[in-house]
Amino acid sequence: MITFSEAQLMAWISPIFWPFLRVLAVFSSAPIFSARSVPMRTRVGLAFLIAICAQAVLPPQDVIALNDSRAFLVVMQQIVVGVAIGLAVRIVFSAVELAGEIIGLQMGLNFAGFFDPSTNSQTSAVGRYFGNLTMLLFVVINGHLMVLQAVAASFEAFPVDGSAMESVARLRLHELGAVVFHYGLWIALPMIGMLLFINLVLGVISRVAPQISVFAIGFPLTLSAGLLGIAFTVPMLEAPVVSLLKVATDLFTGG
Repeated sequence: MITFSEAQLMAWISPIFWPFLRVLAVFSSAPIFSARSVPMRTRVGLAFLIAICAQAVLPPQDVIALNDSRAFLVVMQQIVVGVAIGLAVRIVFSAVELAGEIIGLQMGLNFAGFFDPSTNSQTSAVGRYFGNLTMLLFVVINGHLMVLQAVAASFEAFPVDGSAMESVARLRLHELGAVVFHYGLWIALPMIGMLLFINLVLGVISRVAPQISVFAIGFPLTLSAGLLGIAFTVPMLEAPVVSLLKVATDLFTGG
């Protein structure tokens, strides 16, 4: 009769269970993975499959039993680190959407807002357009694989030891708020400069020829110039998105 001891069972379960929790936390907070269109059963099954497949590249971890006194702290650490990875990836989308919001404001299209059920917030048409482009670009440049690589590398930077608060302190997630505005303005700056120049020209025209109705020609002109500027900006969107992904993943890969 084949028998197993509790220590043997924990030695088999522990290396899979803790990575499974971390990956599942990533899938609960990262864009695309956390979409409502992805069923919960799919997330759980995919997280379990990734936890098994990642065993070949994960560093050796301490065996912590589920009934150990440190188990609760380890669960908290996996959730904190996993959610942090997902939020760091969401920063990529937030920065590009911020650029779209700024561009829409300069174009005068911010009144074309609608309720976005995916984020449960009010968003503009230009911001949502940039967000959808970022989502497609994220998949094309294998951003989802970079996220999984960051999850596997995070076990070296943040091993399974139950130090949840220490992990939060080392992550410095508060600095990512500045990253959103930095990259958002970087993407939107050419459009801001161009539309600001057009508004200055319209202001000069209104002073030189007051009989011309600037409001009648201003909105079509800024809208046309904005759409033309977006057409030239979109092909150059890959560089800032890749840089943002590198900034987000370096937090967990030790880069």
